Parts: sequence; structure tokens; C-alpha cells
Amino acid sequence: MNCEPLDRRKKIYVAGHGGLVGSALVRCLEQEGFERIITRTHQELDLTRQAEVEAFFEQERPDYVILAAAKVGGIHANDTYPADFIMKNLQIECNVIDAAWQNQVKKLLFLGSSCIYPRECPQPIREEYLLSGYLEKTNEAYALAKIAGLKMCAFYNKQYGTHYISVMPCNLYGINDNFALENSHVLPALIRKFHEAKEKGEPAVTVWGSGTPLREFLNVDDLADACLYLMDHYDGNEFFNVGSGQEITILDLARLIKEVTGYQGEIVLDPSKPDGTPRKVTDISRILETGWRPRIDLETGIRKTYEWFCEKYKTGEFAQR
Repeated sequence: MNCEPLDRRKKIYVAGHGGLVGSALVRCLEQEGFERIITRTHQELDLTRQAEVEAFFEQERPDYVILAAAKVGGIHANDTYPADFIMKNLQIECNVIDAAWQNQVKKLLFLGSSCIYPRECPQPIREEYLLSGYLEKTNEAYALAKIAGLKMCAFYNKQYGTHYISVMPCNLYGINDNFALENSHVLPALIRKFHEAKEKGEPAVTVWGSGTPLREFLNVDDLADACLYLMDHYDGNEFFNVGSGQEITILDLARLIKEVTGYQGEIVLDPSKPDGTPRKVTDISRILETGWRPRIDLETGIRKTYEWFCEKYKTGEFAQR
């Protein structure tokens, strides 16, 4: 467990810095005084191209790496393009993790997803449930790629003595989230729904399903804090669930977002629409034992996210999303 904290003067490469997680990691690192944060856009560096990745690592020689880059999408995209999801994510993981080893990167952190666990998993989900049952078919390709990345880090540690860590976050939300109604996750979709209903004076907002499913949400800034905490304090070969440890029903989430947005109309449930899994919550005992704790409660996090959304919405940034 004991290890040397990261040297804030050394180079740290954040792969996928433009996304929800990557941008939060950059904010966190800047706040923590890192002086040499390396980033590349997809246009500047295609992580699926081995030769490009190897040339980049040989040129930049980062001391630390956080791998937040991935090909991601909703259920429809995952189910329609499974070959793309498994191929591109495996390419990214293999190229970055191996180049990190080849160039003596001191520490690497790999971002996975809670979808790696079996579909019929006992709740709350513990890390040891990995590979104990069948995966959800609609995102099986993505899950298999993430499992491979997690295992690749563990096996490089075992064979080469590297210091690679993997974390599996629960449902994330926050600044730079995707608010497109057709393919966003439930929390940002509800923020946009309630905001637009308020703007248009609509009498009701429809929420899919029965409203009873339980979900766990973590602010992305808390995830970034957990990642840096583990990089500073952990040096073993276990992987970690990262979540809030708190559950909320979809209906109560909708009520909270209604309050935050100031919407005055009614909430209408549509039970003809699917609920999804009745309950999905991670067991975060393992990371709590390291001394880390989530700090941003759900209401505070939603208020902060809504403020950011309103600023961007005024500029028309979400008009085409």
C-alpha cells in the first residue's frame, strides 16, 4: 500500500483529456500543482495506431500515464457496432499500456467501467464478482475490452514489476457531460428535459419507466480525486470500484433535478418504457479502506453541473446535440 506520491514536477500524460473523465482529471492535476501535463487530441495522436503511439512515447517520455481514452457509446451504438467497440478499445489499451512499459513509465492508471461485471450480479457489486457470470449482451464487446485492459495491467505488474492500477467507476456525471437527449445517460438527460420544459412552460415532464430502479451516481470530480489519490497512495495489484456508495431511485432523482432546475410542472412516469436493471450499485469498501472518501453530495454536484449546463446552453452549444 505505501508508496511515494507522484512528483508534481514530472510529466504526466492524460489520454482522452477532452472527455468527461479526462477533462476532470486535467482540472484535478492542475489544482494539485502538476506543472507538465501532456495532452493530445485524436487528430494529433490516434491511439489505435501502434506506430504513432510508440513514436509519441519515445518523443515525450512521460513519467506517469492516466488512460481515460476509449471508444464509448450508448446501448444502441454498442449493440450495433460491437466489432468497432472491441477492436478500437483493445487497440488503445494494448498500444498505450505496452508503450508505457517500453518507455519506463513509473506509474499508470487505467479507467474501466462497472459494465465489466456479470449482468445478474449480486448487489452491491464487489470486485471479486468479476468473471463470475455472463455479461450484458448489449455491451458485451465494450465490457470484454475493458476486462482485457484491467487484466493487462495486472499481468504487466506480475511479469514486469510495473506499477499499473485500474479503477471501475459507477455512473458518472458532471461538467463536460453529454446532454444529447438521444444518447445521453439518465442524469444529464433529465437535467436537459427539465430545463427545456421550464423554458417552454410545459405542464409536465415524462420520465421513462416505473421510477423505481435504484442507481448510484458519482460526480466526475470525485472520480478524478480518487484516481490521483490512488496514484499517490497505492502500489498493489488490486483494482478498485469507485462510487459514492449512495443509491437513489430514478423518481427521486427526477424530483431532485426538478427542484434544482426550478421547474414548476408535474412529473409523469411512463411505465411502458423499459426500467433496465432494478438495482445497480457498487461496493466501494476496498477503496474506502485506502483512506479515500467521496466529497461531493448528489445535490451539490447536480447544482454545479446545472450551472455549467446553463452557461453552455445560452451559447447554443447543445443545439445540435
